[in-house]
Amino acid sequence: MPRVTATDAARQDARIAVLPIGSFEQHGDHLPLATDTMVATLIAERVCERYGLLNLPPVTISCSHEHEDMPGLAGTVSVSPTTLLAIVNDVRQSLQRAGIHHLVLVNAHGGNYALSNLAQEANVEGAAVALFPGNEDWKAARTTAGIVTGGRADMHAGELETSILMHAFPDAVGETYVKNDHDAPSRNHLTILGMKAYTTSGVIGMPSLATAAKGEAVIDALVDLFADCISLFDDNSPARKASDD
Repeated sequence: MPRVTATDAARQDARIAVLPIGSFEQHGDHLPLATDTMVATLIAERVCERYGLLNLPPVTISCSHEHEDMPGLAGTVSVSPTTLLAIVNDVRQSLQRAGIHHLVLVNAHGGNYALSNLAQEANVEGAAVALFPGNEDWKAARTTAGIVTGGRADMHAGELETSILMHAFPDAVGETYVKNDHDAPSRNHLTILGMKAYTTSGVIGMPSLATAAKGEAVIDALVDLFADCISLFDDNSPARKASDD
């Protein structure tokens, strides 16, 4: 949780706010239910420190319906996409009233598809909303860090997430990660059948390949890549000029 005071925020006078968005869902028996929130909060904290941005507290429950009803794995809690979007829009409007017109959503849960629609709509309407990390950001960070498994194979509680928690929250990683590898290459009906149709452990990926060094390298790479994200808020950026043309 951010610990800045109102006086600190006034002195900072940030023009960009960062809202981490996680989830509260099963991550097998070796990672916490709050894994996505912990990852999103970590990324947000690091980028705010690097770039001098306003770090907001996280949205801790989001759209995790695909993880509900997992046999033997309790604790997943969801809100509807409508509720999630209402929360983010309310935060965005409150920031605007405070004079902050740029918002970055640091999303660490793949099931929050609706956030892409929110960002697209907000930008068409003249607001400035970015979504980070994008697919290409994750791909680049994986490559830089030497993550062996690709994004599709390493879907949930695998090498990437386990590595990040090993780096930043080592006490939160259970010893069973070394035996929880599970491959489910074909998941064509995930949105209909949910995770329970493709895994009994709650894991899809190879957590046994995780290391703290990989996790640190992923976060460092994402912090570097974030520079391109916030450059889009600059009216003189090439991307802005191209969109205006």
